[in-house]
Amino acid sequence: MNTPLIQWIAAALFGVALLHTFSVKFFERLSHRYPRHAGLFHLLGEVEVVFGFWAMVLIVAMALAVGGPQALQYAESRNYTEPLFVFVVMVIAASRPVLRTVMAIVHTLAKLAPVPTPLATAWLGLAAVPLLGSLITEPAAMTIAALMLAPQIFRAGVPERLKYLALGVLFVNVSIGGTLTSYAAPPVLMVAATWGWDSAFMLTTFGWKAALAVLVNATACALALRRHLPSAEALQAGQEAADQRPVPMSVAAVHIALLAGVVLFAHHPVVFLGIFLMFLGYTQAYARHQSPLILKEALLVGFFLAGLVVLGGMQQWWLQPIVAGLEPLALFAGALGLTAITDNAALTYLGSLIQGITPAAQYMLVAGAVAGGGLTVIANAPNPAGVALLKNGFADQTVGAGGLLLGALGPTAVAAAAFLLL
Repeated sequence: MNTPLIQWIAAALFGVALLHTFSVKFFERLSHRYPRHAGLFHLLGEVEVVFGFWAMVLIVAMALAVGGPQALQYAESRNYTEPLFVFVVMVIAASRPVLRTVMAIVHTLAKLAPVPTPLATAWLGLAAVPLLGSLITEPAAMTIAALMLAPQIFRAGVPERLKYLALGVLFVNVSIGGTLTSYAAPPVLMVAATWGWDSAFMLTTFGWKAALAVLVNATACALALRRHLPSAEALQAGQEAADQRPVPMSVAAVHIALLAGVVLFAHHPVVFLGIFLMFLGYTQAYARHQSPLILKEALLVGFFLAGLVVLGGMQQWWLQPIVAGLEPLALFAGALGLTAITDNAALTYLGSLIQGITPAAQYMLVAGAVAGGGLTVIANAPNPAGVALLKNGFADQTVGAGGLLLGALGPTAVAAAAFLLL
């Protein structure tokens, strides 16, 4: 699998997949222009499909180049724990009992704030929930925040530029908001055990800086959106129009306990998949307290991440020499840029393989990787989940890569400044 031919094929297909992610709006427009083939173009316009599709092409190309058994062996050698975990945690975190519990807490806090309730609710969704990701993991925080913010910000009547700003802030804040602990952010998790970083180290070295950046980003975004948020009356009417059936505390407690179990055993798919099956059974037993589960959206996100695992696994030959050859400050800038074109967890994992890497370089690598986690859909594992849940609020029901990049530049600069200057 490490022959030059296969490496170049994998790199070329990885590049094509990146170009495809920047072209999803083009395929959506083709679906409207050629209705006869609208299904195919719509499929290719789903950003969650991109990397899974090109990963399948890579496996076929490997089979043709070196044989089917070797290609199958490579596919089976990849670690799919993260895609499976993101799928499971998305479904449970978006369940009605969990979501209603979190939203009830947020709305109570918003009413106590000395600002209009809609503004406080938006701010909490952009700040408090991403920071909560340090406890419940980033994918769960992304799922809850996206579902909370969708009816407020990602709706008709809000300018597209402000939607992209809010999306960029959400993605960046989730990426850096998970650094208060050593297990919640995928790029931190890749190095924590190797470098001996525990949660106390993360909080004192990264966490407080990330928290300040999250608060700055959320405040600036909320102020920019304040004139476009629904009124308190409209927000209340929307809540009343939603499914207001009460959820018994016992049902909510079981859902939260199952979510906690999945988070606790996030690195043991046999265990968290067993918990997930128990969750599915429980939702059937108490169906009257449930809303439809987001199985389709979560499966698409899992497919995206699995494709990234397959394609990204063949990029070490050119990525690792770049990471290994940079001085600390250049490594920060390099990690910030490279994160935009490859998953930040994969980038820090490659850094963990470098022998003799200094503490300063370790800090710069992780800081750059998490700061750049909102620049593109593939930069951070939870981002595809946010896109899947919020894309219907954008024109053509797709999230443009250019719009996301522009929306994330400001919050990324704030995060980078916090990690470099504080």
